[in-house]
Amino acid sequence: MGADGRPDRHAAWQEPAQDRRGCGMNQTTLPRPHSRNLGFERKLSQALEGEVRFDAFTRGRYATDASIYQIVPQGVAFPTSEADIAAALTIAAEHGVPVIARGGGTSQNGQPIGDALILDMSRHFNAIRDYDPAARTVSVAPGIVLEALNTHVRKDGLFFPVEPSTASRCTIGGMVGNNSSGARSLRYGKTVDNVIALKAMFHDGEPFALGEGPVGDNASPRARALMEQMLGLADRHRDEIEAIFPKVQRRVGGYNLDELIVPRPNLSHLLVGSEGTLALTTQATLKLSPLPQHRVMGVCHFPNFRAAMETTQHLVALGPVAVELVDNNVLVLGADIPLFVRTLADITKGKPNCLLLVEFAGDDLAALKGDLRRLDQCMADHGFPDAVVEVVEPARQKPVWEVREACLNIMMSMKGDGKPVSFIEDCAVPLEHLADYTDAVTALFERHGTRGTWYAHASVGCLHVRPILNMKTEAGVKAMRGIAEEACELVRRFKGSFSGEHGDGISRSDFVEPMFGGPLTRAFEAVKDGFDPNNRLNPGKIVRPYHMDDRSLMRFPPGYATPVPAETALDWTDWGGLGGAVEMCNNNGTCRKMAGGTMCPSYRATREEQHVTRGRANTLRLAISGQLGPDAFTSPDMKEALDLCVSCKGCKRDCPTGVDMARMKVEFLHHYHGKHGLPLKERLIAYLPRYAPLAAKLAPLMNLRDRIPLLARLSERWLGFSARRSLPVWRAPWREAAGPSSPSAVRGDGRDIVLFGDTFNRYFERENLEAAERVLKAGGYRLHHVEAAGGGRPLCCGRTFLSAGLVDEARAEARRTLDALAPFVARGARVVGLEPSCVMSFRDEFGALLPKAEVEPLAKAALLLEELLAADMAAGRTSLPLRDQGGRVAHLHGHCHQKAFDAMGAVEKTLRAVPGLEVRPIESSCCGMSGAFGYGAATIDVSLAMGELSLLPAVRKAAAGDLVVADGTSCRHQIHDGAGREAVHVVRVLDGALKD
Repeated sequence: MGADGRPDRHAAWQEPAQDRRGCGMNQTTLPRPHSRNLGFERKLSQALEGEVRFDAFTRGRYATDASIYQIVPQGVAFPTSEADIAAALTIAAEHGVPVIARGGGTSQNGQPIGDALILDMSRHFNAIRDYDPAARTVSVAPGIVLEALNTHVRKDGLFFPVEPSTASRCTIGGMVGNNSSGARSLRYGKTVDNVIALKAMFHDGEPFALGEGPVGDNASPRARALMEQMLGLADRHRDEIEAIFPKVQRRVGGYNLDELIVPRPNLSHLLVGSEGTLALTTQATLKLSPLPQHRVMGVCHFPNFRAAMETTQHLVALGPVAVELVDNNVLVLGADIPLFVRTLADITKGKPNCLLLVEFAGDDLAALKGDLRRLDQCMADHGFPDAVVEVVEPARQKPVWEVREACLNIMMSMKGDGKPVSFIEDCAVPLEHLADYTDAVTALFERHGTRGTWYAHASVGCLHVRPILNMKTEAGVKAMRGIAEEACELVRRFKGSFSGEHGDGISRSDFVEPMFGGPLTRAFEAVKDGFDPNNRLNPGKIVRPYHMDDRSLMRFPPGYATPVPAETALDWTDWGGLGGAVEMCNNNGTCRKMAGGTMCPSYRATREEQHVTRGRANTLRLAISGQLGPDAFTSPDMKEALDLCVSCKGCKRDCPTGVDMARMKVEFLHHYHGKHGLPLKERLIAYLPRYAPLAAKLAPLMNLRDRIPLLARLSERWLGFSARRSLPVWRAPWREAAGPSSPSAVRGDGRDIVLFGDTFNRYFERENLEAAERVLKAGGYRLHHVEAAGGGRPLCCGRTFLSAGLVDEARAEARRTLDALAPFVARGARVVGLEPSCVMSFRDEFGALLPKAEVEPLAKAALLLEELLAADMAAGRTSLPLRDQGGRVAHLHGHCHQKAFDAMGAVEKTLRAVPGLEVRPIESSCCGMSGAFGYGAATIDVSLAMGELSLLPAVRKAAAGDLVVADGTSCRHQIHDGAGREAVHVVRVLDGALKD
């Protein structure tokens, strides 16, 4: 402990000290990147059934949450049972090592990080134990994700009604630890209001249970004595609790002593919101609520922020379940994020400054529509007539809530060093003071030379506000401290709560005493000492805290820089360099969601932090800033962290801050292979477009591998191609129907098309390109055959070279292709292709390989065939003579890059243009094949596991006569190998439906 009674600060990466004092925090301050406590590690590994990891890379991935802080732990364990947790606590106590339980790692104030042993509860300790739908109760292990729990109970018309915006990845244990709330807390309250009982363990592994009423007779003398002590403590401080605890619903600061002075206290509620500083929860019994049959929403438009704040209390008086703010920052930034553009256009009219989303819920739809009419009248009464957009249909409401839930991450998508910083965002004030409070905070920001972003729960006076600061500078950190101190005084003046939803953690524990005063703070310390006398559980939070402005605890400590690599292969100018691009990850954990969207397929298959976008970004950031050692960026450990990234580009779309891990992997592989050389397997894949013309001529010889089992086994041993996976079949290549064309032949009337023949369709599935020629001609298009200057092999997008990090080779292909296509594009031709990964390279990677000004015309002119047809059919520029399919069903799987670039709508529209064809989209992430990834002997198991998450089971359920449609070459191969079905490109469906 330091002289002030707080844990000593440290930057991390330290040898665990043998001489431990106070809370057992590390006294050493010299960074030692690869030091490990081998004795502690060995004993844990022997005692736990779950895995234990002490390597520097794993520790680095668990050093951060969604806050500004970073403290590297001593090790990470993945418990599988209560026995594992008890053993970990016991052994940690013997070695003087603190312990921190961690769920999804989405806390915004540094709660689950520290110089301690981290217990990751989310990977294994996540089961549903007891479920009684009749009683509306459920008991769960703390590692279960909220969305997974609600998916399980939804079939019975129930849900756990505390729904934070991180519901897709936050765990119940984390929600209990933080006393989480959600958008609908106006009706359902906080987590504490929905917890029935908890089972937990003391710091030394002894189990106990708490619930409503006295501690049971079977409880240990220790547990009974402790809770009698806590009840007595609360009673002695009754007057201070009643006078000082804020009288707002959103109050989660300190410990819940107020829950112990009610007539019939639920003793488990003292643990709720304690952030794992008192005990480790091993089971939570929760109260479930009936799902309302209907929800309706009114989107209220306001010309300025104060008007919205003044009106909030009047809207709340109408009895909604939620009133949520979407501020101007979100409206402006969201308009540039493909995931949200369409939704924002749907719910806004004109140019409002901000929105309030007002939701009503119940079982009578007619009554709810009446509520919307009352809402419209209320807005008119307060000077805003015709300012409500009604959103009644559930399909329209879902994307609106997705925008609201992504507000924080949308704002964090700001590029550059200045970011919205979380440290006062949970302040909650009574509604009558909301407008004055927000004005005062805005003026506070102006005095400190910045501005803020606002969002969240207007209904309960808990508006999440983040000033924009550069936390890489001393000035930014100093401004943060000053703003926090002044904001604390404002909250006290307006009789609010400084910590209203996301807990104290490191950011706000400094302000527990200013908010609650000395006597109550000493009472909180007595609570901590009663449960955890040696300060072994998550020290430095709530009582005797870290200093919130201690830069040695931060992700960007003094001297932070990203000098590695000295020169980049790709253009990172838009982010201010590779470091800026990597730092776009704010650890919000959206990539950990297990359903919906594409991101992150490897995490969904493995559930390992190492194999999620966030884990990779953290590892890259630590490596390029030198925190993992001098050669970490090009180390085998770094490569292992990126090996299961399938470059699906799901993060490019699904990650609200736009982390582009696919592009980062290309950059990394360029440097890694430059240092270590390119293995033969990767070389064969990368150079495929260059040797394909010769290989096609030797097709009978090339295809022997899958006909002779011995050759398949040898290819696995020598090259790394799995013998369990068939390889593409070489065939005579596609030959364009027309001879080479001249740019002068382009008329510029919208009907000139260059059909780009990618390597995969050209040499392995030429029937797709042949079908495309017939379909395009049937649509009245003119086809132009384009060759590179001087002829030679066909044009190539360079995708295979990028997959191996051969950036210079990819750049050469991009230049060759751009030079050939640019004259045609300049005269009005459009470039149409079939393989999504190739066509999207024109829009994406070409801009990182070549000057953007040169690439932009091609990027705009490059289309997938279905994008061309959908746009032109909608505009009346073309039509296809198609036969009725008589009700045939087409099951549609989307290629990851189609999803990433918002092209799936075009595929569906094109297929739905076929008369009598029923289109059923398959809700799936990546198919798992991802080019060469699915062929690897080292990756085939993960590849198949990705396919089994949703795609392959859905295909197996399809009727024998149904079509399975997939535009990606890899996707079709995975479906063939994994489900035994033949999938076809959308152009084959169109071609088959053409009238003779």
